[in-house]
Amino acid sequence: MASSRFSGVLQLTDLDDFIGPGAECIKPVPTADKTSRGTGAKIKIASDGAYVELKPDGKEEKLKKVEISLSDCLACSGCITSAESVLISQQSHEEMMRVIRENNERKASGETCKLIVLSLALQPVLSLGNKFALSQREMVGKLCGFFKRLGVDLILDVGLAHCFTLLELESEFIERFRTGQQGGPLFSSECPGWICYAEKSHGDFILPNISRVKSPQQVMGTLVKTYLADKLSVHPSNVYHVTLMPCYDKKLEASRGDFYNEQLACRDVDCVITAVEVEVLLVNENVNLHTEREDTLDWPWDAQESRKQEDMIVVEGGSSGGYAHQVFLQTMRHLFPHLETIPSVEFKPLRNPDMKEFTFTHGDTTLRFCIANGFRNIQNLIQKLKRKKCLYDFIEIMACPAGCLNGGAQIRNEGAGTNSRETVLELETTLNGLKKQEPFQNETVHQLYTKWLGGRDTDKAKALLYTNYHNIPKNNIALNVKW
Repeated sequence: MASSRFSGVLQLTDLDDFIGPGAECIKPVPTADKTSRGTGAKIKIASDGAYVELKPDGKEEKLKKVEISLSDCLACSGCITSAESVLISQQSHEEMMRVIRENNERKASGETCKLIVLSLALQPVLSLGNKFALSQREMVGKLCGFFKRLGVDLILDVGLAHCFTLLELESEFIERFRTGQQGGPLFSSECPGWICYAEKSHGDFILPNISRVKSPQQVMGTLVKTYLADKLSVHPSNVYHVTLMPCYDKKLEASRGDFYNEQLACRDVDCVITAVEVEVLLVNENVNLHTEREDTLDWPWDAQESRKQEDMIVVEGGSSGGYAHQVFLQTMRHLFPHLETIPSVEFKPLRNPDMKEFTFTHGDTTLRFCIANGFRNIQNLIQKLKRKKCLYDFIEIMACPAGCLNGGAQIRNEGAGTNSRETVLELETTLNGLKKQEPFQNETVHQLYTKWLGGRDTDKAKALLYTNYHNIPKNNIALNVKW
């Protein structure tokens, strides 16, 4: 069974670097103006656990539960965790299945239906493959076969959007480095747990240093809801876009107000599911993956309409997407175009394996890159930045220890004597054996820059591939005081 499922309250994963809440989780509840009864209301607990108010006339009234939406969670400055998550109706595999079933009924009756698109990230695919002893290609094939049998229309690879994110991040860093912008390093922005923490805990001090490039999930959402919807002559609001991601935080990211398009009246990503939820779904549907028929990823991006994609797009540089690795390589190519040999990139661990650095010097130019995983390392870096002792030029940050392969929604091995680190090592071994691609050599990405965005560095590219962050002030109210 899956190691975790969502509940109606904030759910913390078993990550070992939880930062205690700074304030209680509070949501004001509007109450109707009622006449005074003169005495306190009597309440009892029913057999199903619900709270029931006993009225003076002997009747019983079931009390409503207080519901906290994902928007409430994002607006709150209390909880800071490696994987903030809360069950809401729009963000669960149950909701995805409800939409799929309703859509299948509409198809059967000839009614207008939605185009259901599922985009797969690499890390949860590897996690599921490790769980069911399947290779990456086999796992992709089984997932495609299973979800298409359920009623999903298109299944895509988030790797294409990952290439856009890397190329834009590289451009952003090179421009910042060349112009000599001061004020500290450029931090990656692909981890929503890190972004949530930065907005709530450090605000305007740290936000100017964070890359404004959208994460691969959100670039994929924009690509699906704009370019693909237009190409297939489907209104974006009639596209139901689901992503498979390695952590619960991605649900928070998809629900940010910045990623709701007012003009199109839809979100870039409608629903985020995770590896543990897919595992639960497979159990609920009584699926034996080893006997499930296989299918392939769809490739609706260019003129080759019949093209199918068997392997996911994978880049060199680590378990979380290779941001530091890829930014360094492209920076070398731009700053030193006449350099005959690009140095091999090997990040060396410092005091702990989740903190690594790489330094390169050529002439008068020195590049200092860092990878920091886990909140302990993140906090240490921010303290150094406050003391003006953080000398790095670029920092890849992930909230989870060991990065995205150890995301909060990845499947944990349940065997005796196994732990998350051992599982991560197994996944890293599988990842290292996959064929790698260079983002800047992807022809489809270059074609889409022209057809979709009108070229690199255009206003449309900036509008669709970049986002903003917000300083979320602390709620200094009396109810937050702990006596």
